[in-house]
Amino acid sequence: MEVLLVENEAKPRQLLHRFLEHAQYGVDVAATFAEAAAYLAGRAYDFVLLAQALPDGDGLELIRLATRHELHPTSCIVFTATPDVEHRLRGFALGADECLARPVSLAELERRMRVIIRQRVGLKRPAIHFGPGFVLDLAARKLCHGPHNVHLSRKQFDVLHHLLLHRGKVLTREQLGAHIGRRRTASLESSNFIDVHIMNVRRALAPFAPTDFLETVNGVGYRAA
Repeated sequence: MEVLLVENEAKPRQLLHRFLEHAQYGVDVAATFAEAAAYLAGRAYDFVLLAQALPDGDGLELIRLATRHELHPTSCIVFTATPDVEHRLRGFALGADECLARPVSLAELERRMRVIIRQRVGLKRPAIHFGPGFVLDLAARKLCHGPHNVHLSRKQFDVLHHLLLHRGKVLTREQLGAHIGRRRTASLESSNFIDVHIMNVRRALAPFAPTDFLETVNGVGYRAA
């Protein structure tokens, strides 16, 4: 999953960045409102984690930019330095999923992100069962078939996860590319980029079970049955 971290203070920014990378999120980092707005103008994220007070603007206003993508749900978590209820209520009114007090507890942040992922998936447990015996463990970010671990790269994991979130629906190559952080490029390059990831996902799964539940829809994209 892709995360935009917006934090103007260097020490917590570095700490949060290391935590997110260790948890295998793809991370872009911004220290100002302008930098964050530029990132959000170019792509959609799964999470936006943002400080409310930024040197050049109100961080809460970034929520509007982050949540404007109709086809790509984005969850926003606000870091606030004040316990003022009014500020928290404003954040929720703008579309924030959670407001956490600074300094941010990494354990609490991890717990809230897992809860949001579970709610988005619509499952009580952060795991998706699919195909003949596969289990995608969202919390641990790993794929298993029975007792065996199936190795996937971060982007391969995210492509498969996104297809499973929209099981039965055809997703275009452009939609899949946007989800895993592929910036808009020439259509041929973007198409090949996603095709290679799907091919590698199938190749990783094939030694354990058939992969015909991953369907190619000619001229459009892919679908998980």
